[in-house]
Amino acid sequence: MFKNTARFAAALAAASTLALAAPVTAHNHNHDSQPNIVQAAAANDDFETLVAAVQAADLAGTLSGDGPFTVFAPTDTAFNALPAGTVDTLLQPANKGTLTSVLTYHVVAGRVTSDDLIHLIRDGDGHARIETLSGETLIARLNNGNIVLTDNADRQVLVTNADIGTSNGVIHVLDRVLLPG
Repeated sequence: MFKNTARFAAALAAASTLALAAPVTAHNHNHDSQPNIVQAAAANDDFETLVAAVQAADLAGTLSGDGPFTVFAPTDTAFNALPAGTVDTLLQPANKGTLTSVLTYHVVAGRVTSDDLIHLIRDGDGHARIETLSGETLIARLNNGNIVLTDNADRQVLVTNADIGTSNGVIHVLDRVLLPG
């Protein structure tokens, strides 16, 4: 179901030096007084599963680094909506590669705000293609003024809270988990 995880790991290792591929443009802002992405997620009770997954995949160091990164963050409720046993299976050490591919599918190199996404969607005649650190693509669209992402499983995922600023990027909260192809 998931593609070669070595590609994802290599992309993640190089994330701090990646230039964001078109069409998404990165904004580099210094927000040293704010927590980093991992600290902000850990401080939010809605992201306990996400934080556990980031730690199990050994991505906390990367996502605490300079970045910038944009994280599309599923809530605990979103993870709980997955089929029974999915999260427990992904958190097992034997499935670290699969977990890494799922998590890096939720991360974009660069700071991409909701205003940036809306601008890209409008410039793209109603949709924007966004390359994730996993090397796969998300499609962003507007639906009744809300940003909706379509994943490789053709599932539509709503951004329920946008633009949580961090020192090394931005977090957008999702109502579902994105699934790579």
